[in-house]
Amino acid sequence: MSRFRVYPTSEQASIMLEHCAHARYVWNLAVEQHSHWKPGRTSAPGFAGQCRQLTEARCDNAWLGAGNADVQQQALKDFAKAKSARFASGFGEPTWRKKHVHEGFRVIGADRGPEFEADGSPKLNARTGKQVMSRSVVVDKLNRRWAQVKVPGCGWVRFRLTRPGLPRAKTFRVTFRNGQWHIAFAIVPEPIPAPKKGEVIGIDRGVKITAALSDGRRLNCPQLTAKERAQIRKHQRRAARAPKDSAAKTAEYAKVARLKAREADRRKDWCEKTSTMLARFYGLVRFEKLNIRNMTASAKGTIEPGTRVRQKAGLNRAILAQGWGLLRRRTGEKAPGRVEDIPAPYTSLRCSACGWIEKNSRKSQAEFVCVSCGFTCNADENAAHNVAAGQGGIPRPRRSAGAGGTTPPKGSSVREPQPA
Repeated sequence: MSRFRVYPTSEQASIMLEHCAHARYVWNLAVEQHSHWKPGRTSAPGFAGQCRQLTEARCDNAWLGAGNADVQQQALKDFAKAKSARFASGFGEPTWRKKHVHEGFRVIGADRGPEFEADGSPKLNARTGKQVMSRSVVVDKLNRRWAQVKVPGCGWVRFRLTRPGLPRAKTFRVTFRNGQWHIAFAIVPEPIPAPKKGEVIGIDRGVKITAALSDGRRLNCPQLTAKERAQIRKHQRRAARAPKDSAAKTAEYAKVARLKAREADRRKDWCEKTSTMLARFYGLVRFEKLNIRNMTASAKGTIEPGTRVRQKAGLNRAILAQGWGLLRRRTGEKAPGRVEDIPAPYTSLRCSACGWIEKNSRKSQAEFVCVSCGFTCNADENAAHNVAAGQGGIPRPRRSAGAGGTTPPKGSSVREPQPA
């Protein structure tokens, strides 16, 4: 999916907000209809039945009838897809959409004529047997940096072209959040071909160093500057002192949201560029397998109160600000079949030179000194070497003293090494 920043005029923005309101209203009607539907002999109406009901509703409701019918029908189609995928997606039943939170709508492209197979024969639908009609979004390139797309009721709307070539898609979605408009074209990108050398790279993810590579490079996800963080604290204090439900409180919280959205944009941009680099220059990319959801779970507790809750909340924010999950997901999408997950246990305690596992070798967050062979290295880089070699997981029980060619130091907690 290709996502671009949209810059509509004030008149176009007001029309698109109306589209968002219509799509949200139709979606909520569908949610309410299915929530009150009593199971019996007849099932709840599907997409075709809801479209017929939408036509009647547009005749009875002047505000709904003044909107675009295609935008409202696409909201019903989105609901039908969410309803059919409620078990497979993991999100459950479709829920209500709220104003200022779920602002967006989807647009389908215009008909461009029938589609044909490679041999010239007409392309037929496998279910209905009818000929497939091709659809495409109307996009026009203005110059190297700007392009425009046709939005129903708005005409040509400009967007910033940040990728080479025009997007070719059948549908696109327009969203509005934190005072910014974005457009996302439904495009499945082509995977990046593997390089000829086919080198293996291991990546250790951390908080101090976002991604430590086994070749010695250290990559850090960009964060907000000290000045921007001070601005966030300033606007939060002003919002806390403003009267409840006042315009001043809303304006201050909007400024905080814009600053946090800037941080999220920087994180996404860094993950996109880093994942492209990994897929383009390395034949096999290995990540340590981390359960980020469990790592960022709250320590507050439900039955018994947890300990050091505020400290754990700060650690959770620091972990989520690194974009670990997004980097792993985007790398896997750009290099399918060339990304592996290595079990994380003992990757930080294992010596990448001799394979000895000892907790006392990890002197600090950044220093690793093997108590067996004396190998010295940055702790994150040492873990990245173990990940690249595929050495991870719980080791086997120790069978003999001095495994690995050396005698373990007295009083050390030694586990059997896993030789490469």
